[in-house]
Amino acid sequence: MERADFVIIGAGIMGCSVAYHLAERRAGHIVVLERDEIARGATADAAGGIRLQFSTETNIRLSLLSFEYWEHFTERFGVDIGLHQYGYLFLLTRPEDVNAFRASLALQTSLGVPARWVEPQEIAELQPAVRTDDLLGGTFCPRDGWCDPYTATMGFATAARELGVEFREHCPVTGFRIVGDRLQAVLTPEGEIACGTAIICAGPYTGEVGKLAGLELPVVPYRRMCFVTEPFELVPKTVPMTIEFESSLYFHPEGEGFLFGMSNPNEPPGFNKTVDPEWMARTVEALCRRAPVFEQARIRRGWAGFYEVTPDANPLIGRIEEIAGLAVAAGFSGHGFMHGPAVGRCMAELLLDGVATSVDIRAFSPARFRRGQLIQERNVI
Repeated sequence: MERADFVIIGAGIMGCSVAYHLAERRAGHIVVLERDEIARGATADAAGGIRLQFSTETNIRLSLLSFEYWEHFTERFGVDIGLHQYGYLFLLTRPEDVNAFRASLALQTSLGVPARWVEPQEIAELQPAVRTDDLLGGTFCPRDGWCDPYTATMGFATAARELGVEFREHCPVTGFRIVGDRLQAVLTPEGEIACGTAIICAGPYTGEVGKLAGLELPVVPYRRMCFVTEPFELVPKTVPMTIEFESSLYFHPEGEGFLFGMSNPNEPPGFNKTVDPEWMARTVEALCRRAPVFEQARIRRGWAGFYEVTPDANPLIGRIEEIAGLAVAAGFSGHGFMHGPAVGRCMAELLLDGVATSVDIRAFSPARFRRGQLIQERNVI
């Protein structure tokens, strides 16, 4: 029977980062199993945003650590990820959001995040395309931005391979062999892999993988759609990622055009990846309502991907108490890509040293749902 020290399930940003950080620590034989191809799942469909503006301390600290990677990716991995740090600009139209964002802003600045409150006049200067007549204000962090998810994930995967990690594409997990309450092996169409630890990094498929071990992991897939315009020169390419928080509409420069999207609050859970023409029309209407200049733009293409959503919009990071030898890093509810570097490092520390020291991730323990200790993240797009 084949043996490995660690088996990682999923080769998106999370799985590749965990693999890299384990290999960097010389953690033994590491195998990554991917049902599709490296970086071709939810990671490939992500909008690529990276931000420091969160409402919970753990997420802010994960972002701060991840930014140490994003801002020095070329030096560390030899890969240009197309990082654009033009900021995130949140637009607020409801009084209750103003109060919540001001509280979050106080937390962010106490942790060293260079975010600030902006009045409508400054919003118009930062983002001249938007209407400001109904805005109560907003927040802006110039260090935020976006980059290319596929290139970044392949950077981690390539570095992991150079350290001896074995990747197996088109190799789904079909089950687990568990004796008592201890994991013995991971099952695949190619046979069993006996291992000391398996880490579920399966993104939107985490709930399905958990069921193979008899677990109910509260991670549910929801469709999200993105669209890109044809080349569009009427808005500067240096404007920030702009988010109308009430509607979840967002848009930012992408190549010669603009990328935009908006979540559907009535979207049912499931694995439907088709583009909904009706929701596309609703999204375009919202974009043109907030930024009328886009009435002159044309859509080049659209696609659908998945958010992996949990009840408190925060991830499951850590060992699974019910089964020794099984761990999880999933359920990031739309901010997994941006936290990939930090979570990989923290998971390696947790698995090898018994505790994560770079960031205290205990608040995101998978057991919190069973214990009723949810921690709600408010800044979800």
